Amino acid sequence: MYSNSILISVYDLQNTHQNQTHDTVIFDCRFDLSHPHLGHQQFLEGHIPGAIYIDLEKDLSGPKNPLQGRHPLPSSTDWANTRARLGISEHTQVILYDHQENTYSARMWWMLKAIGHQAIYILDGGFKEWIKLGGTVESGPSRNPNPLVNLPIVEYKGLILMSDVQHNIKNPCFQVMDARANERYKGETEPLDPVAGHIPGAINRPYKYNLNNNHLFKTESELLQEFSNVGYAPNQVVHSCGSGVTACHNLLAMELAGLKGSLLYAGSWSEWCNHPENPIATEI
Repeated sequence: MYSNSILISVYDLQNTHQNQTHDTVIFDCRFDLSHPHLGHQQFLEGHIPGAIYIDLEKDLSGPKNPLQGRHPLPSSTDWANTRARLGISEHTQVILYDHQENTYSARMWWMLKAIGHQAIYILDGGFKEWIKLGGTVESGPSRNPNPLVNLPIVEYKGLILMSDVQHNIKNPCFQVMDARANERYKGETEPLDPVAGHIPGAINRPYKYNLNNNHLFKTESELLQEFSNVGYAPNQVVHSCGSGVTACHNLLAMELAGLKGSLLYAGSWSEWCNHPENPIATEI
């Protein structure tokens, strides 16, 4: 395990897998924003043995509503029902992975962390690293989870709403950090949302900066140095992106660096730009 008990290496997962109990569940979070069915197709072609497929739009998002962003969080009740269906109790050890960058894994990690779940691990390097280091693979559909009943409904913690961001523009008390690619932040291009630009006052840290050339997370000391340059306490940093997915990657990276307590604006740019009253900034 990584020293801070968030990341798990391929070798550690292989060891865990060999000694897996009913209290450990592996979830495959692969997804593609441009081709929503691709992740499941890739899962069927090959996945870590025993894994259950998780769909960003079906399992980790609520009903589509442009006024709430492209991937609004499911309600606390719906998230409790999903966890029950997937067999995730408060005692379940959850292991997550996706392609190699772990953007979608980070979204599920945050959703569990935000309701107080403790044992959550992300496979560093994702499925690509698993294959690279000789991990076994199986094909076909997900195994059937062991559903639960009467899971408690727990509200998300660490969540910032659009109204909070609106107020912050007039009375600054936190720093918005935008995880999108720099050209989207600047407003040079916008492939997914109806308006280009960024939230006024937001700074840009593309989530890919959290990874090294091998698509593994940078070391704790590297991340600490980079995030310390922001100049704000962790609880004064609010993460944003396009639709509340890659924002979780930056939040995760701060946790890896020991900078705990930063916050998430889940609606992100896709919610913000769909409200004409909201100001928009561009930087060319």
